[in-house]
Amino acid sequence: MIGLIIILAAIIIAVAVYADRRKRKQEYKLPATTKQLLSDNVPFYVALADKDKALFELRIKDFLANTSIRGVDVEVEDLDRILIAASAIMLIFSFPDWKYNNISEVLLYPGTFTKDYSTAAPDRNVLGMVGEGAMHREMILSKPSLRASYSRASDGQNTAIHEFAHLIDKADGETDGIPEYLLSQPQLLPWINLVHETINEMKKGYSDINPYGATSAAEFFAVITEYFFEKPEQLATHHPELFAMLEQMFHPQGK
Repeated sequence: MIGLIIILAAIIIAVAVYADRRKRKQEYKLPATTKQLLSDNVPFYVALADKDKALFELRIKDFLANTSIRGVDVEVEDLDRILIAASAIMLIFSFPDWKYNNISEVLLYPGTFTKDYSTAAPDRNVLGMVGEGAMHREMILSKPSLRASYSRASDGQNTAIHEFAHLIDKADGETDGIPEYLLSQPQLLPWINLVHETINEMKKGYSDINPYGATSAAEFFAVITEYFFEKPEQLATHHPELFAMLEQMFHPQGK
């Protein structure tokens, strides 16, 4: 009997959450300048067909309706909201049912910060991070870095894309550089081997990939995701095996 009550309570909660999410999505209004902001700043959006642009806009609306974006000692402007949402959606655009269920809020900081979230410490050098512990459903981004990522949209470095890649990696329960939701079982071992092989090359200085990616497998996945979305042609030329694996992850056949 107790088990049945628990199941019924879970169902009621799930229905209530779904209804609330649907209501917020219906009530939320994108900025009137959304299309222009995307066209001026997001090459991924520009390259889409018209019908896909409309779908992209609907998905950033859904993201923003369900994810709070709050400034900490800095104003959050429409451009910031659109760039954050676009960064989130471009990674999962081939997966129409994917939701970022592991984030509730994005905090925008006025500049760099420390891993302890301090914006005043002299050694602050963090541009973005996914929170842990009490902040496990939060992401923190430097506003200047967010803006710079899109003003230099082909340099292979994008702070927001990097952090959303960590969220995708984390979705299977562990931030380990093995995004199991993007990999089929036969792909797991080849991906792990390729990651380790490439990191070894990076440590020896035989790579054009950002050296920060050699810090760990988790950072490698986030860095190479930046590279994939900002410099796909260069990645395909210099690292064809990596490019092919990432193409299968983010743009699987039939998606």
